[in-house]
Amino acid sequence: MFIQEIYIQDPWKLLVCCIFLNQTSRKQLDKIRVEFFERYPTPESVIKAEHSEIVELIKPLGFYNRRTNSIKKFSSDYLGDWVDVKELYGIGKYASDSYEIFIKQNFDIEPSDKALNKFLYWNKSTK
Repeated sequence: MFIQEIYIQDPWKLLVCCIFLNQTSRKQLDKIRVEFFERYPTPESVIKAEHSEIVELIKPLGFYNRRTNSIKKFSSDYLGDWVDVKELYGIGKYASDSYEIFIKQNFDIEPSDKALNKFLYWNKSTK
């Protein structure tokens, strides 16, 4: 199951996972994601959290200071006014493509990520 499918009902969590997956593996993400979302279930909870507490939790992902800063800034932006997900801090092509596919149900895009392409191929073959 794709991580995006787990959080299809919560775009903020889906995008947080995409940010976390930048330069790390799903295996690493799975070690921290459940506890992360138990502690920080909303953008507001991430914004209010102590930087050091998030750092400690996400250390297994590497780049923990940068990731913490990114998640906090992203969460703040997410609560603001935005039209396109690409406007949000920390959202690159993978996260943007994931949002298009899993949240907006737009299957007419061309992602550069192999796993997203695999999902699109599977999705089209089941229709």
